[in-house]
Amino acid sequence: MKKQKIRRGDRRDGVWLREEPALNRFMPYVYPNRADNEAYINEEIDLRPIEDYLAKKNEGRSEDPYTYFQIICAALIKAFVLRPKMNRFISGNRLYQRRELSVAFVVKKKFSDRAQEGLAFRRFDAEATLDKLHESLCEEIRAQREEGGIDNTTHFMELLLKLPRFVLQQIMKVLFYLDKKGKVPYELVKADPNYASIFLTNLGSIDLNCGYHHLSNWGTCSCFVVIGKRHLAPECHPDGSVTVRPVLNIGVTLDERIADGYYYSKTMRLVKHLLAHPELLERPAGEKVDYLPSDDRRFSLDRD
Repeated sequence: MKKQKIRRGDRRDGVWLREEPALNRFMPYVYPNRADNEAYINEEIDLRPIEDYLAKKNEGRSEDPYTYFQIICAALIKAFVLRPKMNRFISGNRLYQRRELSVAFVVKKKFSDRAQEGLAFRRFDAEATLDKLHESLCEEIRAQREEGGIDNTTHFMELLLKLPRFVLQQIMKVLFYLDKKGKVPYELVKADPNYASIFLTNLGSIDLNCGYHHLSNWGTCSCFVVIGKRHLAPECHPDGSVTVRPVLNIGVTLDERIADGYYYSKTMRLVKHLLAHPELLERPAGEKVDYLPSDDRRFSLDRD
């Protein structure tokens, strides 16, 4: 993301949007809590184009194969670059444009009831491609699964939990106040997934269906994405016949105050177009894509 000069009222992680329409600037005062302003979208994704692409991409590859998760993550990153309102957040009753694009997810260090979870946090820009993302995510997962490895946020939580309960309660009140002002010490939140552009979880990897997940009033994350497991779904044809196809569902929970339904609709159209044509993800995230149908009057005058 292009760096901008910090002005009065800006935050370390966001630029205060002073010139937005009055409705956008007033909404955070009427509805101040992120968790009270959730819009949930559930989409079914046809996996046939992705599976064909992955079969070619992984041919001859014995380690670190490309996965559904990486394809979906790359599509979301490209959508957030091309649709910048998605990378906004509200804090302290103000609307901000985030200064960088980041993705966070939880890494299960071993598939065991007793295994710990690690928090992964990665930053991307308009030059991001699927190949760069694949390398970055594989590196992060290997680091998280190393014996004894611990992320910065988990380490901070463990230190705080050693304090008496009444002391910790007072510290949390101070931290929530600093959070609204954007003044929480960077070292404490630099890898906190609640400060990411996108918090992503892959329930399909543990054989669960897609479901709703809430947003948090802590941090700045305005988008939580849940990936469900692969399954078969019926497909009806014009001749009346029915076949089955492999699909998965993704659930997207958004802060409805950062944009409107029309903007979200176009963003989801873009994501689905990218997942139907995964080869587009090999190009830089900032490279534009023609994804709107030319015969749809709703978008005939809006081709950005």
